[in-house]
Amino acid sequence: MNPSKAIKRILDELGSHELLDVIRKKLSLSDLNTLLLELFRQRTMDSSYADLLKAYSENRFVQPAEVDPLALKRLELHMLRIAQQASYRAIQLSPVAPLGSCSVVATSDQNKIISALRGTEVVADATNLLALHICDLLKGKKAANDEDPIKFSTTHRHVRAQNFNRPGLLPHFHLYCMVTSGKDKGSYSFEKQTLLEHIMIYQSIFSSLFHTDVTVKLNRRDGYKDSEGLVQRLSEHLQEAASAITVVVNKDENHNQYYKGLQFTIAVTINGQELNIGDGGFVDWSQKLLGNKKERMMISAIGLDRLISI
Repeated sequence: MNPSKAIKRILDELGSHELLDVIRKKLSLSDLNTLLLELFRQRTMDSSYADLLKAYSENRFVQPAEVDPLALKRLELHMLRIAQQASYRAIQLSPVAPLGSCSVVATSDQNKIISALRGTEVVADATNLLALHICDLLKGKKAANDEDPIKFSTTHRHVRAQNFNRPGLLPHFHLYCMVTSGKDKGSYSFEKQTLLEHIMIYQSIFSSLFHTDVTVKLNRRDGYKDSEGLVQRLSEHLQEAASAITVVVNKDENHNQYYKGLQFTIAVTINGQELNIGDGGFVDWSQKLLGNKKERMMISAIGLDRLISI
């Protein structure tokens, strides 16, 4: 059912079409949280053992994954160690993020996120949470990126309330993520250094695990004054510094509310099968969160569940 139709049906049954407006305008987020906590407390008091088991059986988000957990942990450790050798500090994130972590900075639909109470949501994209952590460090002057970039990596289980009718989509899945934060110093120096670092880490991962090289597909995105020049300079830099890596350039600029200037795709061929295994690019999140146009940030991630099954 269309969400708007579902809301209309609920308001019709309650006999109050103004209920949402009243709650939104008259209740603070704290008071709304208190109200919902009490509502859920009363609902759980009315639930039986049979209700709980039925809820478990019917809820796709709570079912265990089919992936081998030991193989997954070995893969996570291998990737994090490779990143650590490139000065990307491993960090263990919380299972929850601030409410709006995806929809505010990345314009994702909040209905595709599992919203929770106490001002939180279940993590749907660890790169967003890494970006928030970095910006919090910078704002509190607990870290600086003026001279050297701030670099973090993590592995995390993600949950997204998305349409599962398409093949390959899972209710929850593991990602390996990296985020780099720095300052604009001219001549695309941050962009060149950071893109090369991310790509070389992925090259090290796949060459060591699957004895294969990565192919990097560079796609132009708007958001930079000269995205064509940016992509050209980055392509030339990659080909000079990492000649073993195949670089494919898509010169057509496309509008994208997520990436700015450049989006790259990581492709690998494993057992004769070509996989687009992950992507990344530049985002303006740190600029908006910190109110500083000099801020630069790159994010990237690859999926791990498919790699275990290969």
